[in-house]
Amino acid sequence: MTTEQLKLRSMIVTALFAAIICVLAQLIIPLPLVPITGQTLAIGLAATILGARYGTISVLLYLVIGASGVPVFAEFSGGISKLIGPTGGFLVGFIPGTFIMGYYMEKTSFTFKNAMIANTIGMFIILAFGTTWLKISADLSWTAAFAGGFTPFIIVGLIKAALASWIGVLVRSRLVTAKLLLPIKPIVKEESI
Repeated sequence: MTTEQLKLRSMIVTALFAAIICVLAQLIIPLPLVPITGQTLAIGLAATILGARYGTISVLLYLVIGASGVPVFAEFSGGISKLIGPTGGFLVGFIPGTFIMGYYMEKTSFTFKNAMIANTIGMFIILAFGTTWLKISADLSWTAAFAGGFTPFIIVGLIKAALASWIGVLVRSRLVTAKLLLPIKPIVKEESI
């Protein structure tokens, strides 16, 4: 199989992950300010399975689809207003969160331990973006923004990080074996003699 064919397959899997994010976004546990959704689980899976480049592309594709008005965001909502509304910071935070998670995995290795570290870092990045934007857009105090947009999501976020790590590493190894994804080898610096 040529490199071009592998790249095409990787792009197809990337588009499928945008669809997976759309579907998991509809799994919702309602809370007063910001609901708990399956989006962040899907984001963690995308980063763990696809890495920095293709994972981030899948998230960007998801956000573009949602911003264009297709109801793929939580609670079957869509439109640019969601990106600038109170939960918009979480959505925008998916971009750097996914890239950093994938980048960490690529620079280390695709193991459960590294995936858990990456997904935990990504969770805190997404929560930081979301909480900051919640404070600004809803004109809340930092205490209220943390109480509504950060604190309630830590335990659930760690559970989702563990699930994304476990499932992600397993699925990634199978997709690489099936030649549906390009293998990414971590860069190891050689020591000079």
